[in-house]
Amino acid sequence: MAVAFRGGRNGVGSGLRSFFSYRIFISALFSFLFLATFSVFLNSSRHQPPQDHTLPSGGNAYMQRTFLALQSDPLKTRLDMIHKQATDHLTLVNAYAAYARKLKLDASKQLKLFEDLAINFSDLQSKPGLNGNALEEDAFRLLEKEVKDKVKTARMMIVESKESYDTQLKIQKLRDTIFAVQEQLAKAKKSGAVASLISAKSVPKSLNCLAMRLVGERINNPEKYKDAPFDSAVEDPSLYHYAIFSDNVIAVSVVVRSVVMNAEEPWKHVFHVVTDRMNLAAMKVWFKMRPLDRGAHIEIKSVEEFKFLNSSYAPVLKQLESAKLQKFYFENQAENATKDAHNLKFKNPKYLSMLNHLRFYLPEMYPKLNKILFLDDDVVVQKDVTGLWKINLDGKVNGAVETCFGSFHRYGQYLNFTHPLIKESFNPNACAWAFGMNIFDLNAWRREKCTDQYHYWQNLNEDRTLWELGTLPPGLMTFYSKTKSLDKSWHVLGLGYNPGVSMDEIKKAAVIHYNGNMKPWLDIAMNQYKSLWTKYVDNEMEFVQMCNFGL
Repeated sequence: MAVAFRGGRNGVGSGLRSFFSYRIFISALFSFLFLATFSVFLNSSRHQPPQDHTLPSGGNAYMQRTFLALQSDPLKTRLDMIHKQATDHLTLVNAYAAYARKLKLDASKQLKLFEDLAINFSDLQSKPGLNGNALEEDAFRLLEKEVKDKVKTARMMIVESKESYDTQLKIQKLRDTIFAVQEQLAKAKKSGAVASLISAKSVPKSLNCLAMRLVGERINNPEKYKDAPFDSAVEDPSLYHYAIFSDNVIAVSVVVRSVVMNAEEPWKHVFHVVTDRMNLAAMKVWFKMRPLDRGAHIEIKSVEEFKFLNSSYAPVLKQLESAKLQKFYFENQAENATKDAHNLKFKNPKYLSMLNHLRFYLPEMYPKLNKILFLDDDVVVQKDVTGLWKINLDGKVNGAVETCFGSFHRYGQYLNFTHPLIKESFNPNACAWAFGMNIFDLNAWRREKCTDQYHYWQNLNEDRTLWELGTLPPGLMTFYSKTKSLDKSWHVLGLGYNPGVSMDEIKKAAVIHYNGNMKPWLDIAMNQYKSLWTKYVDNEMEFVQMCNFGL
């Protein structure tokens, strides 16, 4: 046991000695290598040639060339630097002089100073030394001083002028930008006007659907929609009579409904609706399905039922038969639409529609009546309007609201006063009035022979030299000095084009008028005014719901 222990201890001791002997050998080897390397490094440093400290070590080529040049010819290098300074400042001076000319400052003192300075710099460049010739030290110093003085002057002038010129350039750029924006705005307005006119002339899908449904109802149930017996109320002069001429079923229904709902005695109100042959059935079916409330009366006719209205009597119908006029109104419509909104407006055939000109034949259409209130189909009646029949028109034919203010809406804007006949007959400063809500004294009309006056002017205007379009100009001429001005609260206009009509004005008005392209039944209607019209739409009518009207 003891022998075994001693043997184990001897084995461990010999292992440790072997391990430490190995480490000593490795350490000695590394020490030798380090000493050898250090000796080689010292020998190489001793034999290395000395560096040239006159050149910048690690510098770029440009700096080396500059130092070399200064060592070889310092005067020449300084001359080059002065020449470069003079050239750079000459360029700056010329640039500011050019700006001054561009800004139309030719007569300014600064421009003259810049031009003189540019000449001085040019003269300097031609002097000996700067033009490449040799130069003595004294002459060089004088030249250097002169160049430095000019550079200093140039810098002072540039500092003084920079802010002013930069501001002027900004103003000029701003003007150019404003001009470009105005050009774009004019184009956008033109495109918008064309689009608005096209929208105004088009028939919305819901309206077309409504007319088709009503006609289909008439075809499917002919017995149900036979003409009603004659109503004597339509000829009773003691009642309140209204004339509405339109081919728009929903618009007529709103006008009639608004009158009836706001009338104090609706059973005394009689509506004379005239439409064209195409829409007659739809109009009759509507008022058969939705009869007037509270005992009001209605008569529905087509233009063709008034037999006296033919081309031998009515100038408008005669003119529509003219090949020249047909060409003007109906040819090249697509081309005109893309070129000029103004031209497109004048070429709208509705201005020669007989429905639009029926207003000039009221006494002959209703021979037994004494007074009648003419309403456009784009109005809404908000109050009882029977007070209009009680107004004393002082023997005049037409009671209307005047529209002039300042120099606007006067006869000179509607008629061609370069025509001698117009110039002799009318005052260009006379105040215009509005169609759309007019109370007519039919007895005074017959006495004054106003229809004959209308025919006279309409015949003279076949070549459109007296006025360009519409029924208002011939109306202004026909009822010149025969119109009684009414209080403005009777008739507020502009809801179809003017977003600035105040709600206070609207609330006080007896009649509001959506004259303009933005009719309340169109998608382009102004939202702030649309609800004043839609609240009179009969939404309980089944066909209105089926055609998604107003959605």
